[in-house]
Parts: sequence; C-alpha cells; structure tokens
Amino acid sequence: MVYPPSGNGPYRLLRAFNNGAVTAFERACVAPDVEQARRLAVITAGARRTAFGGAHGIDGGEDMDAWRARVPVRTHAELVPWLDRVAAAESDVLTRAPVRSLLETSGTTGRPKWLPVTDAWARTVADAQALWVLGLLRDDEGLASGKALSVVSPAEHLRSPGGLAVGSNTGRMFLAQPWWVRWRAPIPYAVYCVEDPALRAYCVLRHAVGQDVTSWTTANPSTLLLYCRRLREWWEELRADAAEGTLRRGPAAELSAADRKVLAKGLGRVTLGADPLPASIWKLRRVNCWTGGSAPFFLSRLPAALGADLPIREVGVTASEGFFAIPVDDDASVAWLAGHLLEFVGEDGVARMAWEVEVGAEYRLVVSTEAGLYRYDLGDVVRITGWYHRAPRMVFVRKAGNVLNAMGEKVTEDQVVAAARVAFPEAVGVSVSVGWGEIPMLRVAVEGAGDVGRFDALLREGNVEYDGRRSSGRMGPATATAVRGGGFAAWREARVRAGAPDAQVKDPIVLDGDKWDALVAG
Repeated sequence: MVYPPSGNGPYRLLRAFNNGAVTAFERACVAPDVEQARRLAVITAGARRTAFGGAHGIDGGEDMDAWRARVPVRTHAELVPWLDRVAAAESDVLTRAPVRSLLETSGTTGRPKWLPVTDAWARTVADAQALWVLGLLRDDEGLASGKALSVVSPAEHLRSPGGLAVGSNTGRMFLAQPWWVRWRAPIPYAVYCVEDPALRAYCVLRHAVGQDVTSWTTANPSTLLLYCRRLREWWEELRADAAEGTLRRGPAAELSAADRKVLAKGLGRVTLGADPLPASIWKLRRVNCWTGGSAPFFLSRLPAALGADLPIREVGVTASEGFFAIPVDDDASVAWLAGHLLEFVGEDGVARMAWEVEVGAEYRLVVSTEAGLYRYDLGDVVRITGWYHRAPRMVFVRKAGNVLNAMGEKVTEDQVVAAARVAFPEAVGVSVSVGWGEIPMLRVAVEGAGDVGRFDALLREGNVEYDGRRSSGRMGPATATAVRGGGFAAWREARVRAGAPDAQVKDPIVLDGDKWDALVAG
C-alpha cells in the first residue's frame, strides 16, 4: 500500500481528509477493469440526452466495445464545433452537468483551446492532486513546516462569448484548495493576476524572499531556471525592497499607488544576504516539476541554479484536460484509473485498456472525462515503465507529432534533448528545425555555447535512420545559429502575453520552420 494508515502527523491528518480518494486509488490499482467500467458508466450517463449523445446514439448503458463503436477518437480540432457551442453557454451539449468555466490550454499559438470544467471533473482532479500531496508528506514531514511556493496563472482572464470565465487550470486549482492549504502559499493570488510577466515575476519573488519556503512547484523546470535568473538579475533591487518592506524597485517601479497597495499587501521587512541562490535564501527541501519529455535538458541545470542538488518529484502525467497518472513516490507515475477513462493507442492504431499495455512500449493517450471530452486524443505519448498491482506506471515521452522528418529520419524530441544535454551543457535554450535546401539539414538555434558537431554525432548515435541519411549524403551536417541573450525568455514572455499560462509554457525544442525563424530573428 503506497498510502499506509501509519505515518507522520501531517500525513495522517491529510490521509484522513482524503480517505475516499485513497480507497478509490487502491481499489482501482487492484481491479482496474472494474473501476474503469464504473468510470465508463458515469461518463456515458453524463452524455445521455445531450446533443453529442443524440448524434452518437449514446443511451448510457454502453460497454467498452459499444462506446468505441459509437464514438470515434477525436483531436481537439475535430471537437471544436461542439466546444464552440459550450463556449456560447448552450446547455446539454457534451454533458448534462453544468459547465462552470473554461480552461485555456498551454502552448497556444493561434486560437486558444478552451476546455469545459464541471463539478464532477473538478472533484476527480482535486482527488488526484490531494494524493500527490499526500505522497510528498508521507516521504518528508518537514515539507509541512514551511511555505509551498508555486507558480500559477490566473483562473480567469477573459469571458467566453456565452459569458463563461476562461483561465488557467493552475489558477483554478489554487483557488479550489482548502484554506489550510492556501495558508501555506506565500504568494497572494492578486500577484498571479498581474498581466506583465516581468512585473509578475518580480512581485512573486519579492513576496517569496521574505518567507520560509520549503518546496517550490511549477509544471515546467525551465520556469524554475527563469526565476533563478530573475533572482540574480534583480537581487540588489529585491534586497533593498526587502530591507524597507516595500515594492518599489525593479519592474515594480512603474506601479500605480493603487496597484502597489494591493500587490504589496502583507510584505514586511527582511534582511537578505548577498547570495541570490534559492537554496541560500530558503530552506528548500524539494522541487516539483515535469521530469519527462524535454524536461531533462533543463533538469540538469537545476542544481547549479538552485545552489543545491535537491530531490525532484514529478508533478504527474497531467494537462488542462485532466489528471491521468499520479506520482505516488519518486518512481514513475501510476495511472489514475479511478479518475478518467484511459485508452492507450499503439503504433498499430489499436486502442488498449490500462491492464492490456506492455512494459517498455509507447502509446498515445486517449481520454474520456466527466467534463465532456469523449475519446479525446490528448496528443501525448507515454512510455510504460512497470506496474503497481495491475495499474501501469508511465512517463511522458513527447507530444505526438514532435518529430523532425526531412528524409524519413524521424528524429524525436527526446532524442534531440538527449543530444543537446551533452553538446550544449551551458545553453539557456536550444531549438531545432529542418532546414530545407538542395541538401536538407537540421538547424539548431542556441542561446549559449556548445558544440553543434558533437550534437550531430550524438543524434547519429541515437537514431540509425538519421545516421543513414547523413552517411549517404541525403542530409547535411547540423548547423548552429546563435540566439541573442534573453531570446528564449522573450519568446516565453510573448507566449504569456498571448494568453498561454505562465507556468505551463512548453519550451520550443522542436519547431516548424516559420516559428524557428521567428525565434532566431527575436
């Protein structure tokens, strides 16, 4: 049992509050087929007598075979006509449950992706989040004694055509936490609602430096690195503001008196040392962030940036669409089979249930949720690493389609990351695209120093198809282009200003040609 009844005091207290979620998790891991059948029944009942249900002949009594026969796998783009009706506040479109708000997904480049929130879906996500926190407290009682620093985005930043609030899932979850959890947060919610990314970061750090922070959580490890750089950049301004108990320097110098009064609420005087490293400022015990996909490129830089080699806990296989696998320990996440309905689609196109997957294989994740996403192609590729009882453990590998493929070489994002970690160990950011010409080649945009020849050689070692095309002369050697200092940070800030949630902005490891050109041009 990963959540035993015995343990330290904070763990036992939180476990008592979440006994139902613990019981459901353990039950689902032992009998996943039974629990997933329960989830299917809940989901089909919610789709019955809706516009979607009527169009697909859903009567609420479908077994898995019937569900698959009546509902095709769809991408977000294919679901947009239904989601547009939800955004217009039309009722009974995807589910009979009321839609409370809409979530804007991360990484939007054009039209934002808006996803519905229902009460049942929110409870499912909250249960998974509570189980994640429970595992942290079980392993380290000391985390409960200090503040939990998180980087989140506003729960609402605009309204849909039908008047529904639209915002980030991180902000929604922050506000949904019990009061005693929010008490551990050192940052007032008003700070997270600041629109300008630089000003928001300064305000976050100004509040945080005067607090006893023991854990730091954000989805993307590159966000942690960005905030570490900001600490160094603004350290003298932060020290002066902290000594005076003010919020008047750095990007905060331009604040109006009214805004300053709101954002500076609760700030006190504190004396800071000369060292801007987070491990020197706080008694940090752990950081929590993504560890899969492109994350290893940034994780290798964290010890130097933080000033200590701290334990890292994965935040899970999760997205704005839901919570799909829970990190119950420092091993790979365990599928949350008491939450959503999960299917795993292999390269053969066959959809499998959780207990039908194979260790070592990679699958595209297809989900059905109580919020009305039915057989929704998440676009995430996961790898199965093992089992907890009959529930698979999994890690995120990459987004489906994040592949460089000029001549059939199919260089994947994780292969790029593995080579870049060695060839560009000091780089702030690396992005790769296909360069087209008489002889195609890979173009590498780098902010910082490195060895593009080493990068090319490592890719050849890691991908036999790429090596073959290089050997035959069908592809030329990779080339490097320098990105100006701060270029990747500017790219991130532009994405945030365009509406992408700050903490979830995906790093541009693999880009198509136009976006790569724009990154290089600055």
